[in-house]
Amino acid sequence: MKIKAVVFDYGQVISLPHDPKVMDEFSKRAGAEREMFESLYWSYRGEYDRGTLSPGTYFKNILSSLKVSMKDEEIDEMIEIDHKSWSNINPETIKLIEDVKKAGLLLGILSNMPPDFLVWAKKIIPVFSLPHVGVYSCEVNHIKPEKAIYQKLLSLLGVEAYETVFFDDLPVNVKGARDLGIEAFLWKDPENARRELSALHLVL
Repeated sequence: MKIKAVVFDYGQVISLPHDPKVMDEFSKRAGAEREMFESLYWSYRGEYDRGTLSPGTYFKNILSSLKVSMKDEEIDEMIEIDHKSWSNINPETIKLIEDVKKAGLLLGILSNMPPDFLVWAKKIIPVFSLPHVGVYSCEVNHIKPEKAIYQKLLSLLGVEAYETVFFDDLPVNVKGARDLGIEAFLWKDPENARRELSALHLVL
């Protein structure tokens, strides 16, 4: 087996873990219990990432479920906070990504990501200029772990599933990739990822 491509999720893989203080801030602004706000934040996130919900509608749906009303400018502030909360990059992951590319391997990013964040992030986060292929849920209207998004990734990379390594922080997304034959691993940290790549005889 010869690995030709290494692909990384973005959230909590390339970016650092999501700051729990963000949910504290959101729940405080909404006057809601933190656990309830966080549950709704994630329950609506899939369609937001798919691109079927605008950022304003996404937050309004959360607030509506909480029976809370906020002004548009207050919601805009929450959108900005949300964007920034996903912009903290793990420098050790970036070093790994750069080493993957230097080793002559195809580099990819496969991420569930809403369109407004993607546009914003491409302007200010340099990592988005690095991959040979970037597949983002909002651009293909599929989200992980749906089969179609992995198939789109493989098609754009021009490789077979068994020639591809994928790292993701969610077990369900790892399983979705493995079901197609991709060498997928649950993300722990960059050091562990290096060991897993080394075990596949990849010299970085």
